[in-house]
Amino acid sequence: MDDKTFMTRRRFTATGAALGAGALATPALARLATEQVEIDLRKDVGPLTHVWSRSVGSDRAAITLRESWRKDLDRAKAEMGVERVRFHGIFADELGSGTNFQNVNAVYDGLLERGVQPFVELGFMPKRFASGTKEFGFYRANVSPPKSLDAWAEYISKFVRHLVARYGAAEVRQWYFEVWNEPNLQDWFWSGTQEEYFALYKATAKAVKDVDPLIKVGGPATSAVQWLPQFLGYCAQNNAPVDFVSTHIYPGDDQAVVFGQANKFKQHDVVFQAVALARAQIDATPFKGAELWLDEWSSDSPAMIAHTIMNSLPYCQGMSQWQLSGTYEENLVEAWIFKKGQNGWGILAKGNIAKPEFNTYKLLHRLGDRRLAAKGPALASTKGKAVSALVWNLADVQQAPGIPGASSERRVVGEPKAISVRFLGAKKGQRVRVSYVDQERGSPYPEWRSLGSPQYPTREQMALIKKAAELAPPEVHALDTSGQLTLQLPAEGVALIELA
Repeated sequence: MDDKTFMTRRRFTATGAALGAGALATPALARLATEQVEIDLRKDVGPLTHVWSRSVGSDRAAITLRESWRKDLDRAKAEMGVERVRFHGIFADELGSGTNFQNVNAVYDGLLERGVQPFVELGFMPKRFASGTKEFGFYRANVSPPKSLDAWAEYISKFVRHLVARYGAAEVRQWYFEVWNEPNLQDWFWSGTQEEYFALYKATAKAVKDVDPLIKVGGPATSAVQWLPQFLGYCAQNNAPVDFVSTHIYPGDDQAVVFGQANKFKQHDVVFQAVALARAQIDATPFKGAELWLDEWSSDSPAMIAHTIMNSLPYCQGMSQWQLSGTYEENLVEAWIFKKGQNGWGILAKGNIAKPEFNTYKLLHRLGDRRLAAKGPALASTKGKAVSALVWNLADVQQAPGIPGASSERRVVGEPKAISVRFLGAKKGQRVRVSYVDQERGSPYPEWRSLGSPQYPTREQMALIKKAAELAPPEVHALDTSGQLTLQLPAEGVALIELA
């Protein structure tokens, strides 16, 4: 994957879905295409694990020390239920050289004080150990292999021993230690070869396990679901420990690379199809059943997020949306909170402003821990006696050829629909609460546009935008005598139905 491909893949997450669009008209429900959803309140089909909130991504370790970033994490923990944060650069020289772990302590202390654990990405290369000068990003992280694997392994041992001494073995055993980030992107994150990465992995994993064999270690954290058979084959043949497998996929990744066929799937199906492929590849090795972590993926479409998560549930144990905060400096310091065609990085914009994707996760967090049988575009659940169901109107997102985000033009192919939801086993006249998220509701963009789309909103304007982006109070309705409710959803819209 070349430089342009990487950058355009990254920009997919920065593409604003409705910044240039007006509010949808509201035709009569009778004139809309109808989609049927059926939810059986009598049929529990097993646990519903909130894999979508097990982690969230961020750019680099040092950014977590910022007050604005920490406010965003506080909000994500409280409203999304985020359990972990994954970020690059814990070994970046900006945090200190050698075994001076003072700033590392500040990073991890800040997470744990907020009830959030780190998903530890072991990288990049401290310059004192580096074999080359290749750098990545605004913070100039070295991405070359180590001069000496022995010296690197000793450093990893000291690092992990320090964490165990500071936080205790019981705590650190709950963390995930991932070796590097996207080593298949040689133009960006790894100047070495595949073979050199595999050797790095083995040395690193062994160093971690030598400190405590119960600490979880894994990889290869590749982009576009690459290298998994080769990586797992190497680990099996060379007795390298693997507790979990991690990889990345974005909806606009090159399908010829991922699936061996260009344009095999619509973009809204790419992520879960790639996750299913990764699961099959893992289960064809001696590591069958190992945890699968999709620890980078992204969408700014509420319905695509819901669709992807529901269809990924059979295959993976953890997902991590890239990325959390508008306080973001992987490649540059951005000079705006939104702009036409690109809404900026983060599911929370600068100023702690919720975007539709954040509010989608907020609705997902209100689902229960037991799953109900459902037909159609729905994820239904219970928790105790409470019943909740997320329904959506999936649309096809189209962009210029290549990676989504390469062009500021983002075309949504879809229409408003009447979503007819029938609850089997519900009481006649059962009252329900309905909350909506789309590119107009639970969104900052209409208010921002009404203010003239300012590059630098005033504090007063920021307050107005933030308030407008919040979820509206739920609508209250009653099911009809057949246990049915019909909702109108725009293309990409989602709705959470909670039985009162």
